[in-house]
Amino acid sequence: MTIPGVNNICVVGAGNMGHQIALCCAQAGYKVKCTDVSAEILKKAEDFTNSYLPGRVAKGKMTEEAARQVRSNISFTSDLKEAAGDADVVIEAILEKIDLKHKLFAQLDEICPPHAILATNSSFIVSSKIAPVTKRPSQICNMHFFNPALVMKLVEVVKGPHTSEETAQKIFDLSKDIGKVPVLLNKEIYGFLVNRIVAAINHEALHIYDMGVASYEDIDTAVVHALGHPMGPFRLMDLTGIDLAYYIGMERYQEIGDPTYKPSPLVVEKFIKKEWGQKTGKGFYDYTKK
Repeated sequence: MTIPGVNNICVVGAGNMGHQIALCCAQAGYKVKCTDVSAEILKKAEDFTNSYLPGRVAKGKMTEEAARQVRSNISFTSDLKEAAGDADVVIEAILEKIDLKHKLFAQLDEICPPHAILATNSSFIVSSKIAPVTKRPSQICNMHFFNPALVMKLVEVVKGPHTSEETAQKIFDLSKDIGKVPVLLNKEIYGFLVNRIVAAINHEALHIYDMGVASYEDIDTAVVHALGHPMGPFRLMDLTGIDLAYYIGMERYQEIGDPTYKPSPLVVEKFIKKEWGQKTGKGFYDYTKK
């Protein structure tokens, strides 16, 4: 923990991304409060923490003393004021819906200390769409982690036209301090770096499948064994969430009107059926079977 002026971190959203981001920060020595409106999600996040740390000890990845210290660094609460009232940095990891983010950031702007930086983990909603609801636009930016946040090293720090150099640098340095490998984007671009490339791959994979050229299993196999990817595009969509693929496509289509970005009929079908991947137990693959 070496970033001047950053001691307390609030993570809003205790889902799969949120609670893992919170743990990353707690392991680096920061005092972290993780909050969510759902008591059930908060309990799952705390249960995960209580099993993850002893697991690291059992594997020899962490000492018992270190695990106790990390556990003391992180707390869980449904009270947003309690969680964010003394935060130096807030990392938002809620649903990818702009109206929800607007409401949250307006609340955070009132709750947080004047110096606090408010970062969004959004993978496609740029911070310039959020900053206007606050009185601190220079302290707003994207800090995009990848799933699973405890494992994946990359963090995309995206500097909007409103974001100050100081804010971008502090989030960049914080990312390094928690053991990540940050990259800095000096301007906002849809999809940032990685998701823009992944979206192109997914689009082509879905197109090939829709044409009946090959099964999604064989497309995944080809990508893994020929391109060296750790998983194929369909397995990756199951991991990140088919609902997210739907929202991203619809957001882009509605923004620029280009039908190229409309979600694939297969993605729409899965979205309607709530077959969103691992989070629902079924997507392109069935996760209810052992």
